[in-house]
Amino acid sequence: MSTFIPIKTAEQLATYVPQLGPLQVRNPHICDMKEDVLYHIALGNKTHDLKDMFKDVKFVCFGGSPNRMQSFAKYMIKVLNYKLPAGQDLCDIAHGSDRYVLYKVGPVLSVSHGMGSPSLSIIFHEIYKLVHHAGCSDVVFFRIGTSGGLGLEPGSVVITDEAVDGLLRPYMEVATLGMLLQHPSRLTQEVAQELLSMADPENDFTTIIGKTMSTLDFYEGQARLDGAFCDYTEEDKMAFLKRIHNRGICNIEMESLCFAASCYRAGIKSAVVCVTLLDRLKGDQISTPHDVLEEWQKRPQRLIAAYIKKHLGIE
Repeated sequence: MSTFIPIKTAEQLATYVPQLGPLQVRNPHICDMKEDVLYHIALGNKTHDLKDMFKDVKFVCFGGSPNRMQSFAKYMIKVLNYKLPAGQDLCDIAHGSDRYVLYKVGPVLSVSHGMGSPSLSIIFHEIYKLVHHAGCSDVVFFRIGTSGGLGLEPGSVVITDEAVDGLLRPYMEVATLGMLLQHPSRLTQEVAQELLSMADPENDFTTIIGKTMSTLDFYEGQARLDGAFCDYTEEDKMAFLKRIHNRGICNIEMESLCFAASCYRAGIKSAVVCVTLLDRLKGDQISTPHDVLEEWQKRPQRLIAAYIKKHLGIE
């Protein structure tokens, strides 16, 4: 059995760096299992040759919507000039399950994660184990998403430098064995800065680096007035949003905290890029036409695609 060193102390966390070489899961029990069933994506290390299927993967791109991640996979076919095998179409590899979608385009995986941290956590565990079983090396994980902005023009793109929870704490708190464990939500700053440097200055929208607040709820957790429940006034809402904006929060969504904490805990390089669909300082509901929203949602995809092309040496 391989040596297992749990990350516990502040000193260890301070020197916690991305894994080099083949990714190893930080769970000593996995190597003792006769079979590892990746239930939610209908794969397994005994039923499938995961190395043959996935060993060349270098980039894993997560997003909430199944349709959006299918569209991203189709976009990557064009970006990479990837040739599908004769007579074959793009296939959802996880089609045996109805929970998530999983597409592969050369060295790129496109995965849906659903809404909220619990849904993302499940697929993260299984994708992390997938790339481990496949023997993948030097993999970068991305979350491509949508969010509500603060003080930004709708359609702006935010590259997250720090993910915080609804109390502005830079860690994910998880109840484990009756204890509350705190997992730091740190992202890879070098990747964030490189993504920012690749933003086209000719774009008619802003791309910035900033803090993202990741909440457990879409309505009350994000200070909306339009949910089925609301125990605060509009003045309370605005005071809260202005306060967190003054403390550096640029956008609000529901997944970045879990994604950042999981990647950091795994030792995987990572970045989060989200487009803002509205300015929460001006309202709660999204009224922008659907075709405009679809175009905005492609903006983070283009930035991630540019990063992938660069690192694959594609002009």
